[in-house]
This record gives sequence, C-alpha cells and structure tokens, in this order.
Amino acid sequence: MPNHRQVTFELLAECPETRARAGILHTEHGDIPTPVFMPVGTQATVKGLTQRDLWEEIRTPIILANTYHLFLRPGHELIRKMGGLHKFMSWPGAILTDSGGFQVFSLSELRKITETGVTFQSHLNGDTHQFTPASTVDVQMAFGSDIMMVLDECPPYPVSHEAARASMNRTIRWASEAFAHYRQRIADSPTRHALFPIVQGSMFADLRRDCAERMLELDADGYALGGLSVGEPRPLSMEMVEASEPLLPKDRPRYAMGVGMPDELPEYVARGIDMMDCVLPSRNARNGGIFTSEGRVVIKHARYKDDPGPLDPNCSCYTCKNYSRAYLRHLFQAGEILFSALATRHNITRYLDIMGEIRQSILLGRFPQYLKTVRQRSEQIS
Repeated sequence: MPNHRQVTFELLAECPETRARAGILHTEHGDIPTPVFMPVGTQATVKGLTQRDLWEEIRTPIILANTYHLFLRPGHELIRKMGGLHKFMSWPGAILTDSGGFQVFSLSELRKITETGVTFQSHLNGDTHQFTPASTVDVQMAFGSDIMMVLDECPPYPVSHEAARASMNRTIRWASEAFAHYRQRIADSPTRHALFPIVQGSMFADLRRDCAERMLELDADGYALGGLSVGEPRPLSMEMVEASEPLLPKDRPRYAMGVGMPDELPEYVARGIDMMDCVLPSRNARNGGIFTSEGRVVIKHARYKDDPGPLDPNCSCYTCKNYSRAYLRHLFQAGEILFSALATRHNITRYLDIMGEIRQSILLGRFPQYLKTVRQRSEQIS
C-alpha cells in the first residue's frame, strides 16, 4: 500500500450546530470545493451538454460516469487505448466512476450472485458478462478514473433484516477483496486513483453502523453511502445517513450516492455529506421539469405559452439570460433538441448554484439560517 493518499481532503470549516462542513478535495485533475454536486454523465456525456458547457460556463469540477454502461459500450480496453476516459471524452476535470453494481441489479433481468461476484446478461444484446471485486477495479483503472467505487450489492426496498445482513456481509467481503487487488495495482500506477468502499445495510440503522465500522478497517481515501433513493421514504434515507456518517473518518470525504431533490441537498449536507450525484436535474430537464429558486416549473403548462420572462429571474445561466419561458415551451412542444440542451444547462447550473450557496453559508458561519430558510420556502411551495 502506498504511503500517500490518492486523493486528499482538506477541511476548511464546520457548522457547530449541524454536521455540515466545507472543504477541498484534491485530485490529480483539479481541486474540488465541497460540498459538491456531481452531474451524471452515464455514457461519458452529460446528456444535452458539451464538455465546454460544463467546464467553462457552468464551472463543473467533477462529473460521474458509469462503469456498467461504458464496460458494455464502447468497452474499457478501447477507452484505455484512447488514452483513458479524460482524453476519450475531452474532459479536463475530475471523474468519479461507480462500479456498475447498481446497474447490474437494476437493468439486468438475468443475473446470478455468488461469493466471487455477479454474472449478468447485457441489456443491450443479451451477452453474458461477469463483474468481480477485482475486475471492476481493473475496468475503472483502465478508464483512468480519479475516484473509483468498489463492487457492492444494492438490495431492493423493502427487504428483510436477514436478507439485508447477508447482502451487507457480501458487500464487505467484496470490498476487502477489491482493496487487496487495488493496492497491488496502485503501487505500480503512474497516476492517482482513489477507491471508495460503499456502506450498505438497506434501511436498518444497526446494519448501517455495522457496515460503516467494518469499512473503516480498509483505511480508504473516502467513503460512500449506497442503497439510498431506491424507493424508500425520504426521511428514512436521512435516518440511514445519520446512523452511519458519524462513524466515518472526519478527514475523509463522505459521498451519498444517487441523491437528491434541490431542497434535499442542504439536508444531506447538514448530516455530514460532502459529495452527491443524481440524474434528476438532467432527466427532469429533458422531460420539461425545471428547478428554479421560486419552485418547480412544468414548461408544458399553457400558462407559459406567452410568458416573456426567464425560467428563473434569479439565475444568470445562459438559458435564463437569453430565452423566455414562451420560447422554451414552444421548443418543448415541438420536440426540438435545443430544448433539452437549454433546460439541462439551467437545471445543472441551479444544482451547482445551490451547492455554492451551501458552501458559502458554511464558510461564513450561517448555515443554520440558510437551512431554516430553505425549509420554510419548501413548506410554502409544497
């Protein structure tokens, strides 16, 4: 095992009344102010946006790509030959890749789980493949990912305590195997790649705590909380974060996978989360759902037919500075590709603006007031 961290976390400020904190995550492809939201680029692209949009205009420091999808198409060996994912997709910032485990369990109808890994059929053509704790590390290293995830088992919701424990124990064993393989590989790697274990345990607080304590033995550069946003009530998701986060090292980043709605972002930060990702801003945008500082806009509604105002009068993104709600509704109704691009640009900007507001409030010692305001506004909108 190398004596230095692959990524390092610099803690700048903490909120004494909550678990919120602000810091900087140092990676080989740049420094990432935290808390941070990571746009999802499943197929090595954030749908509707160019890398220039994300990097130069929206100022996105890190994106997430998906191992399952890129493994199936175009394949990790091709990406390796092309110089890695950064060069392949012309992305200068940091990249986090998940292990593909969640997609195996959610997309592949025919799969077999054993102690050695999971065998599954591609949802594209039915070909049979296998992911193991070691192979998913190898695939992500071929990508050149700055931050990689271990292979885990993500149980459905609801599930029995017995089944959740068995799944959790398998995830722990897989994480141990992944780290043993990773430490052999990273010793000879000319570039830096961090590996995060994933805390599982379904919606059982005792299992979440057990899993977190076991994952500490890996002495990882950061820790992820998985198995959230799988159909459970949102308060229960928050409870699972509260159960496991206090056990995780203070000097390492904590990543809540697959969350959340705009008003939930500060709630996760208040519970000690530094990193989040979610497909909601881009997926909702493509389907006409716009997140604004004044609430959600469903652009297809007739009330916007002759509305000359911007999507969000408080937003300075390219879309809001140049286009009216009436024009955007026209694009959506006409099925024009430009709508998806403009709406996604706004929604991603909105998410990153929220994270910037949260970070600034922590640094200025005003996070509790910020959180109170968000909660009151959310109650009024709902």
